[in-house]
Amino acid sequence: MKRSQLLFTLALVSMIGLTGCKTKVERVAVDEQMDLSGRWNDTDSQLVSQEMIADIATRPWIEEYTSKNGKKPVVIVGSVRNKSSEHIETETFTKDLERELINNGRVTFVANKVERGELREERKEQQTWSTEETQKRLAAETGADYMLQGSIKTIIDQEGKESVKFYQVDLEMIHLETNEKVWMGDKKIKKYVKKRSRKW
Repeated sequence: MKRSQLLFTLALVSMIGLTGCKTKVERVAVDEQMDLSGRWNDTDSQLVSQEMIADIATRPWIEEYTSKNGKKPVVIVGSVRNKSSEHIETETFTKDLERELINNGRVTFVANKVERGELREERKEQQTWSTEETQKRLAAETGADYMLQGSIKTIIDQEGKESVKFYQVDLEMIHLETNEKVWMGDKKIKKYVKKRSRKW
């Protein structure tokens, strides 16, 4: 076989192989449980959101603060430390919690540390570039009364192709001036994972 024929045959075989391995994409409901790897996923995040929202809404700290001060408590989201062995995006469930408390009108949230940086930069630029009537004042931010903090930890027990993964998410609402903890919530998730043997 000539070299040109050999190259043509190899290219043709490669093209056939590539067309035979098409990616299939299917839309599914966002609340449908799908576990592929056994690691933390969107279902776990939703479980945390649901439990924390249900718990924090039934505790007395909001009503106690409102009746004592005549206004809604102001909350800022602090750090939720990932102490697990996996990459976990904690903002997926803290944003759910923030949205629910804001939308039911019981709590006011202020921008977190990252968000504040961009807002402060914009206000500084307004002092130079915006008209006096539309400029937003510096040092006029609403101070938070409470900070939401927390952590995620994991315990993994593994033997061969089987493992048990235990996740614990802890959240706390802490008064910024007194350091008093007025609410503590937790969610525990346990998974049994068995890896299948590959068949070639």
